[in-house]
Amino acid sequence: MTNTTSALVLDDHPLSASGIADFLLSHCGFDAARSLSNVADFWAALDSAKPYSLAVVDFWLPDGASLSLLVELKLRCPSTRLLVISADDNTAVLDKVRIAGADGFLHKQESPDVFGQAVAALLQGDSWFHGGTPFAGREFSNKELPVTAAELGLTARQGQVLAMMLKGLPNKRIALNLSLSEQTVKEHMTGILARLGAHNRIEVITMLRGRRLE
Repeated sequence: MTNTTSALVLDDHPLSASGIADFLLSHCGFDAARSLSNVADFWAALDSAKPYSLAVVDFWLPDGASLSLLVELKLRCPSTRLLVISADDNTAVLDKVRIAGADGFLHKQESPDVFGQAVAALLQGDSWFHGGTPFAGREFSNKELPVTAAELGLTARQGQVLAMMLKGLPNKRIALNLSLSEQTVKEHMTGILARLGAHNRIEVITMLRGRRLE
């Protein structure tokens, strides 16, 4: 069905997840909205052949931050708009979810009206960050924020390769520093690009500008 809008809501508090799903149906014009409270059910509900229009994901889940889930979701369903919500007041959260590929972020203390505005903006192809201020294409100020390989959905070894790549080292130097073959480094590079949704090194460097890989 081409003109329908559907949503998947993941929040480990079932009442919150259900409330958001109901709001999307009653106030945002969605044709379908499903609420889930655990990650296993969330992955089981995904269908890359029939992607949801919107996914609303809580930043903090029982196993920790949802950053690796966000990266994986964008890889599986790139057309699904992704809105992250959280009650966390740490300003680094917003930047981290942007790196992971989210299209918007909303604090749980925002009003239902603002939530509705954010959802509308995402469905129109815009992004929504910074306390309810929509933007399309503008960049935030570059603060050097820490990010781990796991938060980017990478293995520890891929994280080591990425860290050296961000320093401008060529494959040969990376191979020597990590006692790997150049072919193995190339394979790690291919995996990194695929995971981050980038086509080349330049895109990766641009994506992670102002971030410090730990």
